[in-house]
Amino acid sequence: MNNPTSYYKQYLETYKSEAQKLYKKMTALSMLRLSVFLITGFGIYLTFQYWQIALTIAIVGIVVFVYLLSKYTDVKSKRNFNKALAEINEVEIKIASGDFHERDEGLQFQDPNHFYSLDIDLFGRGSFFQYINRTTIKEGTQKLVDALKANNIDAIKRRQEAIKELNSKPQWRQYYSATSSLVEVETPAKSIISWLQSYQTFLPKMMRWLPITFAISSIVLFSLAVLNIINPELIGYWLFLGLGITGMYVKKINVLSSNTDRVKDTFRQYAQLLDLIENETFTSQLLQQKQQQIQLDTEKASHIFKKLSRSLDALDNRNNIIGAIFGNGLFLTDIKNSFYIEKWIEQYNNKVADWFEVVSFFDAYNSLGNFAFNHPDFLFPEIQEKGAVINSESLGHPLLDKNKRVDSDLTIETEQFFIVTGANMAGKSTFLRTVSLHIVMANVGLPICAKTSKYSPVKLITSMRTTDSLTDDSSYFFSELTRLKYIVDAIQHEPYFIVLDEILKGTNSTDKAIGSRKFVEKLVASNATGIIATHDLSLCEIEQELEDVKNYYFDAEIINDELHFDYKLKEGICQNMNASFLLKKMNIV
Repeated sequence: MNNPTSYYKQYLETYKSEAQKLYKKMTALSMLRLSVFLITGFGIYLTFQYWQIALTIAIVGIVVFVYLLSKYTDVKSKRNFNKALAEINEVEIKIASGDFHERDEGLQFQDPNHFYSLDIDLFGRGSFFQYINRTTIKEGTQKLVDALKANNIDAIKRRQEAIKELNSKPQWRQYYSATSSLVEVETPAKSIISWLQSYQTFLPKMMRWLPITFAISSIVLFSLAVLNIINPELIGYWLFLGLGITGMYVKKINVLSSNTDRVKDTFRQYAQLLDLIENETFTSQLLQQKQQQIQLDTEKASHIFKKLSRSLDALDNRNNIIGAIFGNGLFLTDIKNSFYIEKWIEQYNNKVADWFEVVSFFDAYNSLGNFAFNHPDFLFPEIQEKGAVINSESLGHPLLDKNKRVDSDLTIETEQFFIVTGANMAGKSTFLRTVSLHIVMANVGLPICAKTSKYSPVKLITSMRTTDSLTDDSSYFFSELTRLKYIVDAIQHEPYFIVLDEILKGTNSTDKAIGSRKFVEKLVASNATGIIATHDLSLCEIEQELEDVKNYYFDAEIINDELHFDYKLKEGICQNMNASFLLKKMNIV
């Protein structure tokens, strides 16, 4: 069994040390660049009267300076990459200690009309999403949310195998996340895809060869001027000709540049991520399928993205006024770069959606693989077509401290219904969320918090946190009834595992008891499977009438005038309630 914390501590030090070395190298390159600049300037000053020599010194100095700048940029990128890796490991150590409540809560993904997302702490402070989420791309986050809310019981074993494989690749996962985290994306992928698919080209086909011809002519003219064969003034006229040709398309190029400026970081990021996906060896069927989705017969998707990224960066250089004047005047650079971009869009605009989807998929599944890696003591449930819906030994809540957590054994057969009673704070609600998370996690393909588990896949539906709505002018009781009607309608079409917590709280105790009994009887008659927690002991009488109903409870004891809980699920009916004791103990009555 691996020790995740030891892994993170080891690599935290490794990446920190590497980042420090790279910082020293950056400093040395900065000093060297400064030296080249000063030497070049001094050389030009000494040979200023001999302009050919001064020009040669200037060109050599600029070439060396640009080379050193390129090396500095590469080293800086490597340092930032190692810093990002160090931060990933540092964050994992913090989360392992229980410090994760300042992370994204995902409140925007809560949906009171969803099957279960509002009831089981899937989103919000201290939620499962907040604990598991490591996505770095907005679309990847949505993919993760979709997976948690999917209620999908098909192909679970395929998802398990994919998560197991990513679990075994911690370094690759961290490289992927670090690479992705280094670029801040401004424009959503959906907007980029829409823009690409609706784009209309404006440059004629002749622009494929005109910039090349013009650039060669500029070099020839410049060489002739240096050799004093032609008047250098001709270069000036040639420069204005180039600017005139570029000016014919400047407005449309400006629009293209404005659009591409917002997406170039996205394409740079996706090129790097596609490269990581393409160059990794995967064995699980789902990951191989995603890898094949980005493959083309002629060229790798990452290379295609890199080519576009280079053209986008080149077009962005037009913002440098000196480069814009001489680049367009002598080499028609804006036209050349715009033409390459338009040809790329024309050729690949319908494939970008697939590439984006795969990148987002791996971003989401990295979170799932990371969760599996962080919990080597959790196990992947054995998926079976028949048998008990859940047959687990030592089932626990995945977010509770394992040193304090109290686990329970649970076996619930198909079409069985449990009525769970217990005192306040005895553990009923936590147990319901534990069972619910078992189902959600198992359906996603994640390992679950249990010693052993056999699972017959089933969709989940819950009613645990109904709220009233002033906006919709609906009372609490009406909201409850609406939710229960939603459940009844859903189970008419396919089987669900139903989890209920103290239903019909919005009416008087007598009416509640009668209504709850009739509702449970209806669910059992519909061959439903599930659990209801209640304080109403009269509901437990159903066990005597219906074979598929079983009573369980969580106990509480008063020992030496103190309340004690063992948080263990037991068969039977709870006899000890604690409301009066707590009121007295807290001096309320």
